Amino acid sequence: ERRHRSHFGSSCLTAAVHTLADTNVVSAMGKMIKAGRVCIVTAGRMAGKKAVVVKTFDEGSKARPFGHALVAGVEKEPLRVTKRMSKKKVAKKAGRVKAFVRYINYTHFLPTRYMIPAEIDCKGLVSDAQMDSPEGRKEAKKAIKEILKEKFMYCPLDKTGKPSKDILFLKRKLRF
Repeated sequence: ERRHRSHFGSSCLTAAVHTLADTNVVSAMGKMIKAGRVCIVTAGRMAGKKAVVVKTFDEGSKARPFGHALVAGVEKEPLRVTKRMSKKKVAKKAGRVKAFVRYINYTHFLPTRYMIPAEIDCKGLVSDAQMDSPEGRKEAKKAIKEILKEKFMYCPLDKTGKPSKDILFLKRKLRF
């Protein structure tokens, strides 16, 4: 019986995967995951959703003894609008944004190349104190929703005068 083998042995492939997972957490050139970084959640209920890192916990905490981050994200993206639509319809479609806040393990999200513009204070989106109670989380979600809705409707401009690609990436639904 002849067996087919891949070019890499299984142990070599496993080592490569673990190396990639470790690289995801801390880059060799510096910290990749920091406040303001747009990321994609890869596991859990919010898998496939985009989020912004608010605060990082590299060493973990007492309640969560592993590297994790507090993220605020877009649970439901605004619907697409066209030039032909009336202002009323545009306001209705673009206003449908739903936000989420959550602590996520570093291994369960993927940082992207995008960073939120400096004019949006990502550290002020949600605090640890708000995350302690359900009312605080609800209040934080409402505040994040309003900020996102305003930024999605009137996208901030980058240095060249074009709409910021970071906000446009966060606004669009991830197709997979």
